[in-house]
Amino acid sequence: MSWIKIVERILLTIPVMFGITLIVFLFMRFTPGDPVDLMMGSDGNVSESEIAALKEQYNLDASIPVQLYDYFTGILTGDFGESFTKSKPVLDLIVETLPATIELALMAVLFSVLIGIPIGVYSAVKQNSLIDRLSMGGSFFGISVPPFWLGIVLIFIFSVHLGWTPVKGRVDFGIEIQRITGLNLVDSFITGNWSAFKSSFMHLVLPAITLGAATSSVIARVTRSTMLEVLRADYVTLARAKGLKESHVIIKHALRNGLIPTVTVIGLEIGILLGGNMIVETVFGWPGLGRLAVEAIFSRDYPLVQGVVMFYAFTFVMANLLVDTLYTYLNPKIGM
Repeated sequence: MSWIKIVERILLTIPVMFGITLIVFLFMRFTPGDPVDLMMGSDGNVSESEIAALKEQYNLDASIPVQLYDYFTGILTGDFGESFTKSKPVLDLIVETLPATIELALMAVLFSVLIGIPIGVYSAVKQNSLIDRLSMGGSFFGISVPPFWLGIVLIFIFSVHLGWTPVKGRVDFGIEIQRITGLNLVDSFITGNWSAFKSSFMHLVLPAITLGAATSSVIARVTRSTMLEVLRADYVTLARAKGLKESHVIIKHALRNGLIPTVTVIGLEIGILLGGNMIVETVFGWPGLGRLAVEAIFSRDYPLVQGVVMFYAFTFVMANLLVDTLYTYLNPKIGM
């Protein structure tokens, strides 16, 4: 992919982001529920003047077109508004919670790759065997099972019944971690805080498995499908005819070419994991961007919901662009 094509794709994201922002803005305004009422609570002693002052403070007394104009004008200057409920700039809240979401997504991707690729390769090599059927049946289960149900079951088994893992949070109460990158595992490893490293890892295990279960299943199925095709290719037959070891043929010849579609899937799944983790973060009490979005939706926090959705949309667009670019370099026959 040439640089001109990359620039064109980046420019095409502008109307996409504009459209998504417009839809979310209008959807939140027409959704039942007044954020001012939620902020004031159920206390009947609130006066009309206090309600009017709060609406004026957050520009909610203006018409929808005026609010929309003010919001887009603010975005152009880097101002995404202030959260109604947390009284902090939206951009600051996203920056604060983003490291937790990134850490969870990266761990889920690592789990998915370490589980999905070996299962896919072994199933292709042992096609139609009992292991192949069991692994593909397991992949159907991983794809179809709801994340919230899987998370609750894992908590019940490993946290409540066995007591092996914590129920929620990122680290045990009372453990301090020196902030460098915002990623607990990385920061505790760099500073040599091994108790914090162990605690952070144990907190990550169940959420990462829950979030990565569907992704590992997809990777396994895609890897198996491409490996079956590659193993029948002429150059693989030639490698076997030369007397090379079967393991060498599979790893050096078949797997190297069979991973191209898998890389595409992994790249797309990273965007999905970063943007689709609301349920998992809520189930495990993970203080990330997904949980922040859920709280903002229930409290009708318009600026925060809009800012988070814009970040999710941007993540998906950039993930697709990165995959397209990487795919054309891995397979030069495909152009954009």
